[in-house]
Formats: sequence, structure tokens, C-alpha cells
Amino acid sequence: MRSTRSIEILCLALAALVLVWSHALTTAPLPVIALLAGFTIAIVVFRAPFFPRGSGLKLAVESWSMVIFITGVLWFTGKNSSPLLNLYLLPIILSALTLGRLVTLLQVGAICLCHMLLAMATPGMDVMSLAYASRAVGQLAPFLLVSYLATTLSADITEARERIENLAQNDALTGLLNLRAFNEIWQDQHSACEKAQGKYALLMIDIDKLGEINEGYGHESGNSAITLVARCLQRSIRATDTAARFGGDEFAVLLPGASSEISDAVIKRIRHNVYKTTLDVRSRMIRCSVSIGVVHYPNDGRDIRELQSLVDRRMYRDKELRRAPRAATA
Repeated sequence: MRSTRSIEILCLALAALVLVWSHALTTAPLPVIALLAGFTIAIVVFRAPFFPRGSGLKLAVESWSMVIFITGVLWFTGKNSSPLLNLYLLPIILSALTLGRLVTLLQVGAICLCHMLLAMATPGMDVMSLAYASRAVGQLAPFLLVSYLATTLSADITEARERIENLAQNDALTGLLNLRAFNEIWQDQHSACEKAQGKYALLMIDIDKLGEINEGYGHESGNSAITLVARCLQRSIRATDTAARFGGDEFAVLLPGASSEISDAVIKRIRHNVYKTTLDVRSRMIRCSVSIGVVHYPNDGRDIRELQSLVDRRMYRDKELRRAPRAATA
């Protein structure tokens, strides 16, 4: 918004200065004043609350209004010989960075048409002549080049921003959400349930004996086990559920609107999918297992920190119970 406003004000200021210096204000005062006043009013109107901030329609209207204004300024300052001909670069760059390649190309085409109309209004200029064609190519080719480079730069910036956002929200090893992103979703879900008297279930999951896998087969094998469990989680949950890696060998799953029956079914699927998916390490097939704790809002508590503490205790309790039969057998 600030950049667009700055471009419009710069365009208006440059046009006003050249119109005064070229004596256009004295030769055609009323049309020139009307042109400057109209664009000034347009700038003010574009900042009005009823225009959605940053909307594509608003940016398109602003960009095309600049093309119309610049064409009017060129009419009074020498037409195609005007020193302000390169002002067309301002709306081209604005359109390229915000509206995409197609709209920008349409705008460049409109500018080429305006260039021809200005030439037709110039005494002694034949738009069908080779002289005009060579002059038009020299003046308009930079506009095409700038539009191409600016749209390419905009696409690269958008792609880089998406990558940065993805890295900020996702765990690099598993592709699941990271702790920060998961906590934001959990907070939003918790607040929504508080307002609407809804419910949800939260699972905390820990990989059993990951330390032994790291010590016996190396950390790369441990990372493979973490990735295996992450894929199993994604296969086991519903489309409306959210899975995340908390770090290390811990994961979390948020089940919106889940009853105890639904959460129990998800837990069984997770255990089954993890156990049946073997890890191939040095020609040995290793079966992984997980310990899982679960809490339900609001039955197990209404405070988010209380629920976090409770689900951790239940997960470690499950780990202890799963160790007990093996210890008794040994």
C-alpha cells in the first residue's frame, strides 16, 4: 500500500513539474488543471476505507488509472516526444509485481496503442512509415523488457516466500508441522471450542527405544524410524486432523470434534500401522512401536497447560505399562 501510494505521488509530482515547465498550464489551463485534479482525487479515493486494502481489483484500477493519467500528461507535453514518456514504467512495474504476467502484457499492449494514438495526433507523423516503426520499437521495447523482468522477479519472490513460510511451519525431516505451527493451530482450536462449547482430543506420541536404534545402527537409522512413524501418522488420521513433530522422537495429533471412541480408533490405527511397517536396517527388519497418551477437552480439563501436562503424563504412563510385560518376561 505504501509503495503504491509513493508511486502515484511521484508520478503526480513529476507530471505537475513538467506541465509547468513546458508552459502547458498557460496554453491549456483548464484541461491541465482538470487532469491533475482528477488524478489527485483518484489517489485520495483509492485510500478510502471502502476500497479493500491490497485487493487485486483495487491495484488494477490504480494501475490503469496511472496509464490514463500519463497518456493525458503526454498529450500536453509533446506527445511521443515528451520527456515523461518513461513514466509508463511506473504502472508497468506496479502491475508486474502485483497483478501477474497476463495483466501486465495487456497493459503494455494498451500503452503501445496509446503510443500510436499520440503519434497519429502529431502533425507530420505517419504511423505507417518505417521511421515511426523504428522509433516506436526503440521507445516501447524497454517497456516489454521491464515487464518481462519484473514479472519474472515477482514470481521468484513469491516462490521464495512460499519456501520460507513452509520452512517456518514444517519440520525439515518429516514434513509434518513443527511445534510452533502446531501450537498456533491448537490454540485456535481450543479458543473455538471454548466459545462454541466444542470438543477435541489431543494425542502425544513417543517412539519406543529410539535411543537403542541410534546406538545400535546409527543416527541415520534413527532418522529413518522417525520418518517412518511420521508417514504412519499421516495414514492413520482423518483429513480434518493435524499431526506435528514436537522434536526428537515425540509427535502430537489434534483431533477436532473427536469423542473417546474416535480417538481410540485413531490410536489403534497408529499402533497397527507403525508395527506393521518395518524398518530395513543393514539387511535386518526392525519393527517400531509407539507409546501414546490422550486427553479430551473439556472432559479432562479446560486449561491448555493442564491438558499439555496431563497428556505428557499419560504418554509416559503408557510407556511404563508397555515396558512392564517385557520386564516381567525377562
